[in-house]
Amino acid sequence: MKSHAPKKSSQMQRRGFLKATGASALAVGVWSELPAQESKSANDKLKILCVGTANRASADIDGVQSQDIVGLCDIDQNYLDRAAKRFPDAKCYADYREMIAEEADKADAIVVATADHNHAPAAIRGINAGLHCYCEKPLTHTVQEARTIAAASKAKGVATQMGTQIHAGDNYRRVVEIIQAGTIGDVKEVHVWVGKGWGGGDRPEVGTAPPENLSWDLWLGPAPVRPFAPGRYHPAQWRRWWDFGQGTLGDMGCHYMDLPFWALDLRHPTSIEAEGAEVHPETCPLGLVVKYKFPARGDKPALDLTWYDGNKTPREVAGEKVPGSGVMFVGTEGHMFASYGNYKLFPKEKFTDFKPPEQSIPKSIGHHAEWIKACKDGSPTTCNFDYSGALTESVLLGNVAYRTGKQIDWDGENLKATNCPEAEQYLRKEYRPGWEVEFSG
Repeated sequence: MKSHAPKKSSQMQRRGFLKATGASALAVGVWSELPAQESKSANDKLKILCVGTANRASADIDGVQSQDIVGLCDIDQNYLDRAAKRFPDAKCYADYREMIAEEADKADAIVVATADHNHAPAAIRGINAGLHCYCEKPLTHTVQEARTIAAASKAKGVATQMGTQIHAGDNYRRVVEIIQAGTIGDVKEVHVWVGKGWGGGDRPEVGTAPPENLSWDLWLGPAPVRPFAPGRYHPAQWRRWWDFGQGTLGDMGCHYMDLPFWALDLRHPTSIEAEGAEVHPETCPLGLVVKYKFPARGDKPALDLTWYDGNKTPREVAGEKVPGSGVMFVGTEGHMFASYGNYKLFPKEKFTDFKPPEQSIPKSIGHHAEWIKACKDGSPTTCNFDYSGALTESVLLGNVAYRTGKQIDWDGENLKATNCPEAEQYLRKEYRPGWEVEFSG
């Protein structure tokens, strides 16, 4: 079998400064800004490899197009051809393992925007090669992968960012400031909901030959082999299948749970339980409720966080009628609804003359721009893989609890469900040979 290990080189001058400073810079914290240090890389354009070129991946390419796109990879030749017209100097590949092996020594960074099941296999190969990494949400397909990716990026000292672009919005920042100012008192309860349902359906009994433009085996990547079926997986339906996605929770959880994670300094829950339709071995549920318990953090009390999606989305939360998606913080002195674009404080009469606290979180220069800057000067990113890895772990644990049918007592430090050995099969997975997710040190 052909080796897909990245080539080694003694000429790493472009990334030498970044490797030396990246880990220490990112460890300082999300908002502490380090003084810029002179280096060639701080002024040059990054050389970036892009895994995925269409749909969400196309938007990510737009976000980094100010740099030099030197490699493009897609399993769909039609998508790849369109991207190649935009970046005619980039080398094109169908297999990201080959692209990383061939191009890593000439590149600085990698952007991963594939179906969920290929996030970790692509990202870890880039990180192992010393590439700074931007990866779409959810960061990984399994809990174990999230822990591995976070640890690897820290060890390698690379700049990282998970693609939850909503995190860069101004409203999220104002909500965090208001919650952290104690405006609604101690927050002991949060509700998060998204009226969307990725799930349902059975595996087609008979497959067909894939279209000539699609490298189906490469699309499957680490997943078990199955026949292609038109309209059932690629390009848009893969989220409903356990082998490739994590349903609505996997799709939207990192966007909406990000806000309470940020505002309330959450990290690892201690307990998770879920309810939904009878578990299907192939597809995710059309509606899900997940109840998380988080421990006290410093002077912040223990917290109950409840997630709802699909046909289990509430119409009323904390006594207030609510739209199809959002977050409700319930505090001892009031409650607060928040979404991407606005927030409201309740009871309304209490907050009629409310004036928000002075802005303390700086305006974002842009979610992709933060990462580009971090790659060049070692400054921190707001969704680095340490933060977003823990967020992803918590999100995916909701599906682990649902699939086991049990309440899980969670030991976050040791990545173990202490009361539920059945959870192990959903915390990690087996990979087809050649697609493993391993940190090479």
